[in-house]
Amino acid sequence: MAFALSTAIRAESGPAAQQAPAVRASSVVRADARTGRLIRTILLTPKVVVSRATESKTETAGKTEIQPMRELVNREVDGSAFRYGIDPLLVHSVIRVESNYNPVAVSPKGAEGLMQLIPATARRFGVSNSFDVHENIEAGVKYLKYLLDLFGDERLAVAAYNAGESAVLRYGNVPPYAETVDYVYRVGKAHNEARQNAPEAKPAPVPPAEPEPPAARLVETFMDGEGRICMRTR
Repeated sequence: MAFALSTAIRAESGPAAQQAPAVRASSVVRADARTGRLIRTILLTPKVVVSRATESKTETAGKTEIQPMRELVNREVDGSAFRYGIDPLLVHSVIRVESNYNPVAVSPKGAEGLMQLIPATARRFGVSNSFDVHENIEAGVKYLKYLLDLFGDERLAVAAYNAGESAVLRYGNVPPYAETVDYVYRVGKAHNEARQNAPEAKPAPVPPAEPEPPAARLVETFMDGEGRICMRTR
């Protein structure tokens, strides 16, 4: 038999309270099958942190509800991609390969959040909390824009996002690392699929052309044989 308790743990004060993501602690008590003694285990799971600036709410039947995470991510991607002049579908492709839209993902190498920012990159672009959806996407898009400007090539920029710009500069191409080669392939494939599945922009309706006025005709005045003044067009 097992008993489970859960609670939320936060830093009480100081900078850590502003930077650390909320953590949910689950306490599970189980009876050891061999000795019969009770064993207590505490599991810690970080919670999604949504910044005040990007928290999106809707009023439904008198209740305030937070919009689904995917809708929030879409809005943040669109906003950051527009600010830095990047194809939002490329950003989505990077997020899909990096974290599959898990805002609390942590890699074995310590990369964090949706766009898997390593601590050095997070500090470089002013991120205080990599699990904050807005901060993570804003910094990831800003870094991707920097790499696109640096290399002028989407494949090399994506490779540098995975392996670092120094590795791409050293080889002058996609570094021959199995992980990076696979990463570039997967992001490129996701980007192509996203572009193929994107709804086509419908052309604006063309208003019907107005009929052209009849061409002007010259009027000629003359006198007939009986001395009358006559007019005719030609």
